Amino acid sequence: MTLIKRTNNLFPAVPSFFDDFFTRDLFEWPKSTVGSSVPAVNIKEEDEGYTVEVAAPGLAKEDFNVELDNNVLTISSKKEIRNEEKDEEGNYTRREFSYTSFQRSFTLPGDVVDTDKINASYKDGVLHLSLPKREEAKPKPVKTIKIS
Repeated sequence: MTLIKRTNNLFPAVPSFFDDFFTRDLFEWPKSTVGSSVPAVNIKEEDEGYTVEVAAPGLAKEDFNVELDNNVLTISSKKEIRNEEKDEEGNYTRREFSYTSFQRSFTLPGDVVDTDKINASYKDGVLHLSLPKREEAKPKPVKTIKIS
């Protein structure tokens, strides 16, 4: 990613579409910067496996759906929020509702992940997934071969 100073004297708070079109990196295009409801995801590879962290504050573990189908890991969520205020006669004085949902899919590398041992937990607004590697996919220690 390159750092570019932007100056827009007429509308300083409005980013220019043409600036974005010519200066954004190719891999930034799927990201949305305005009104985005897709949570950020961290993926870390270690010797023992992969760790996936999904930042989703305000959700409960029951709001998530995690599926694995043909080496495609899909994390999704749907949540409905309703706030209602009624007067003494039961008529609405105010009624607000909103729906939020997202879906992220990741293709797992070949036969590297032991799919039977994948587990997930949700704590402090972050969904944690542990994807352990199969024994044959883990790095082997250096072996010294004795010369006879």
